[in-house]
Amino acid sequence: MLSNENTIPTTCPFCGVGCRLDLHVRGNQISHVTTPYDDITSKGNLCVKGRFGWDFVYHPDRVLTPLIRKELQKSGTRKPARRDDWREASWDEALELVTTRFADVVENYGPDATAVFCCAKATNEDNYVLQKMFRAVIGTNNIDHCTRLCHAGSVVALQMTVGSSAMSNSASDIYDCDVAILTGTNTAESHPIIGLQFKDAAMHHGTKLIVADPRRVEMVNFAALWLQQRPGTDVPLFSAMANVIIQENLCNNEFIRSRTENFETFARAMEDFTPEMAERISGVPAEKIVQAARMYATAKNGAIYWALGIPEHTHGTENALALVHLALLTGHIGRKGTGLNPLRGQNNVQGASDAGAMPWHYPGYQPTDDPATVEKFRAKWGHTPPPGRGLTTTEIADAWGTGQVKAQYIMGENPLMSEPNLRHAHHAIEHLEFLVCQDLFINETGRYADVILPSASFAEKDGTFTNTDRRVQRVRKAFEPMGQARADWEIVSEVATRLEKKLKRERTAYWGYEHPSEIWNEMRELVPAFKGITYERLETERLQWPVPSLQSPGTPYLFAETFPRGRAKFFPLVYQRSAEEPDAEYPYALTTGRVLYHWHGGTLTRHSNLDFAAPEAFVEINPADAPRVPCENGSPVRVTSRRGSVVLRARVTEKVAPGVVFVPFHYAEAAANTLTIHAIDPQAKIPEYKICAVKIEPATLGELEEAMPLGMVAA
Repeated sequence: MLSNENTIPTTCPFCGVGCRLDLHVRGNQISHVTTPYDDITSKGNLCVKGRFGWDFVYHPDRVLTPLIRKELQKSGTRKPARRDDWREASWDEALELVTTRFADVVENYGPDATAVFCCAKATNEDNYVLQKMFRAVIGTNNIDHCTRLCHAGSVVALQMTVGSSAMSNSASDIYDCDVAILTGTNTAESHPIIGLQFKDAAMHHGTKLIVADPRRVEMVNFAALWLQQRPGTDVPLFSAMANVIIQENLCNNEFIRSRTENFETFARAMEDFTPEMAERISGVPAEKIVQAARMYATAKNGAIYWALGIPEHTHGTENALALVHLALLTGHIGRKGTGLNPLRGQNNVQGASDAGAMPWHYPGYQPTDDPATVEKFRAKWGHTPPPGRGLTTTEIADAWGTGQVKAQYIMGENPLMSEPNLRHAHHAIEHLEFLVCQDLFINETGRYADVILPSASFAEKDGTFTNTDRRVQRVRKAFEPMGQARADWEIVSEVATRLEKKLKRERTAYWGYEHPSEIWNEMRELVPAFKGITYERLETERLQWPVPSLQSPGTPYLFAETFPRGRAKFFPLVYQRSAEEPDAEYPYALTTGRVLYHWHGGTLTRHSNLDFAAPEAFVEINPADAPRVPCENGSPVRVTSRRGSVVLRARVTEKVAPGVVFVPFHYAEAAANTLTIHAIDPQAKIPEYKICAVKIEPATLGELEEAMPLGMVAA
């Protein structure tokens, strides 16, 4: 290390694995990034995003001063802007405009005419103060973030069955696991460091992997068994496994008797889900279903890991319930090497949820419709909404179009990339009266904003992230924010202070934080699971909540003796078809997902050098289907659904089955969600991103060039 170089330990800002990054810094420049070999999470490894994807911090397109539209927009005529349609402003002018307009909406239409999107990439402290502002100052529960668009079905299912919605075990428990089911997760690309552990466990430690996925993802190469189900058929597949376990008496009867309820009713419902019935619907051979059921049920320790391929359906809650049932039938829960493990997507989607960035829960998953909970937070904050649930992300976007929501605050999210049926979302946002975006860049949503507030990056602020293992980890400032950017919690605290004065609140909340550790300590007071976690402990410990006291070492796995709801509950299931399936006009089933080099809507990674490695969108199509289009590998094609179309290159590959196509969702110029359907799970309110019907036609190179940014397309 050079003498003028400092090493700042922090946490990766990309996926939910939560690898430690050591930023090697000279002045305000990161020279390179490493991770220690003894790190509990990364174990000396980093993926390409963690190792090389941090240079977005220095991208020339970063917003480094507050911006105000030269002509503020009107409801019904709001249009996207170019960079020169904004003017630079002082912080005082920008915050005065934001608070005046929000106060006007609250006074004229009521608190529920406002809404906020918190951010899964921001810190726990950032998200806590933002949801606090909207509850304690404005008085609404219209608060959500991208958890609604990823694991909401998992959250609801886990709350229904066991009473807790987080990952029950640690990813590294794979080494203590005999058989693991991996489903709906492209682990090697979406959670690469966990993927390395899964591969190592399979190759060198005897762990048998059962991979259930419509695509031949990389983990199939390490699997003892691959179940290639058709998109949207998870309930019959996993319920047929439950049928086999019950019929062959492979259940853990003592566990069922002592720790569960409603088994008899559930078992009767499972009688219909024979392996033969599941084969007809899912396409998975019955003998493979029987084999998978026996492998999992007879294991000493069995675990289930899943990601967005399970909850992102109109029956996503039922998909997750079908997985929970397998663990309850076998007793593979409450021990090391077992458990129910939804792999969380973004770096702090777990923490943002923990911090209360949801319409149905205060911090710590305390229900907004419980009067005692409301009174608890009112006593601390001085003001809260009346008991009740707010609008979810998808409901908020719909409410833009109806005029129910008139003023929107967005911190670090990009709904005009993440909402389903983007044509509908673009139309709806035009009807907002006022929009403020707090971010590093002007993304697709930010182009519609009246005010843009410049945020500090992960390298420019302190705080904490909580990874998919429930592990709370420090984020440390490596250098001061560039330009006039500020940490999100600082911006929100000043907005809240000004807004309270304008709304003339009689009892006011505390906003005088000088450091995010003070915010964390306030969270500790209100959330029992955080009580024993302090910044001092986090200097040397990586604690997994719940940590109920300063003496507690944390909780590496949950449910050892009991469940939060008492007894875990079985729920009878029936098979429901997806909202839209292929037909003669739209003959292909589209599914969506991530690629290794990019993250989520691409706001960060596409402003980094990683965009040179994966600059262009594509559609995967099976070789048997390519002649029907017709197309060849690399050909321009147009993919069309009933909602819109995109032009991109064909990638002819056997990774997808005949009749199934795949489009990654990172590319604004060929946004996958232009195609996806505006249909949601009625319980979790999560959209159906994983299946809709599309057709594919040849396109010209000229059409591809027109769709892509200048210089991106090679002949």
